[in-house]
Amino acid sequence: MGLLKWLYPGMRVKRWIFLCVVGLLLVASGSVMAGLGLTKTPVHRGWLLSGACILALGIGFMISGMRRMVRSLIGVFLPTQREDQLVDLLYRQRQLEKGPKVVVIGGGTGLSTLLTGLKQYTSNLTAIVTVADDGGSSGRLRTAFDMPPPGDIRNCLVALADAEPLMRELFQYRFDEGSELHGHNFGNLFIAAMMRVTGDFETAIRESSRVLAIRGRVTPSTVQPVQLHARLADGRQVVGETNISKAGARIAQLWLEPAGCMPSGDALTALAEADAIVLGPGSLYTSILPNLLVDGIREGVQASRGIKIYICNVMTQHSETDGYTAADHLQALISHTAERLVDYCIVNTAPVPQALLARYREEQAVPVVVDTDALERLGCRVIGQSVISTQNYVRHDSNRLAKLIAELASSAKNRSGRPQPAVVAGA
Repeated sequence: MGLLKWLYPGMRVKRWIFLCVVGLLLVASGSVMAGLGLTKTPVHRGWLLSGACILALGIGFMISGMRRMVRSLIGVFLPTQREDQLVDLLYRQRQLEKGPKVVVIGGGTGLSTLLTGLKQYTSNLTAIVTVADDGGSSGRLRTAFDMPPPGDIRNCLVALADAEPLMRELFQYRFDEGSELHGHNFGNLFIAAMMRVTGDFETAIRESSRVLAIRGRVTPSTVQPVQLHARLADGRQVVGETNISKAGARIAQLWLEPAGCMPSGDALTALAEADAIVLGPGSLYTSILPNLLVDGIREGVQASRGIKIYICNVMTQHSETDGYTAADHLQALISHTAERLVDYCIVNTAPVPQALLARYREEQAVPVVVDTDALERLGCRVIGQSVISTQNYVRHDSNRLAKLIAELASSAKNRSGRPQPAVVAGA
């Protein structure tokens, strides 16, 4: 009965189905006539040309019918797409599906910035995102609904989205003053509501991913509500990501409570299959390390056959990494995880404009000193290149950074074994 519905009035495909059928009959007839024409029988010898003409006509009918039928169907599901745009979209999607499997671990704006660039090179992307945030809209929802904070996850979903620009803007919309929703972000509320509907945070993220038609996958490092704890160099203990980032003293040790929180299944699967695992960019202690403190995540990174890449921050961060060199960043990472965790360390070699330096000095932030020799002694390969954008702020350039990572990941995809320490100089 389902097949007969194609013949119902108003479907706008019957004429093209009929054209294909006529074409198929002509192809069959032309093939028979051409075959007879190839025989040595004088009676049939003249049928060769006629058969060839009928065969060509039938093929033309079939191509025209199928093309118009496909166009009619596309007009229903993708009314705004032209045929040439659809071909480009299909080709791009097929090429991206062949890209390397890249896992990016972190949080904050640095992670979403990198994902925006990486999705142009591969659709085999997984973002493992921290759920230790306790401030702003995320913190309020976390307290109200006893759920992991959705803010960083929302940013990653939007960064990977292939949905209409209006949908992306909607997910990032923040309510203004004058209402009880003041400070809340629509995307955060959407994820919270989706979790209430589905009953599960991971399922809520998957369904939100479908709404935004994301290119890749976003998963929390753990689905359990966790809190970040820190012991400072002066002996104080601080609880909560927000308080840690404002503590004003060097961080000696970081841990999560409750202890023994379980990693998400999607995160472990992605790590096991990765061609490349990228740590950062982002706040060292409050965006990157909280993921690696989840039981199983660090072990998953270590066990993976993919290359491990650490993207060092361009500027120091007040109250977290004051006075840190690039090697200090990596040493802090190693101290909380394991030695030789990283194969490559990407550092910026481009100068920061003086006007921006003056602005950052007011925030007690300075460019991170790249101490290559010390980085090498920690067992990684140093890649120094210009990977920043200096428009208004000093940020990693998503396109340059993504291109570099895609090249490393593609090379790793086609070879086995771990790289040996060396220095790669870049422009």
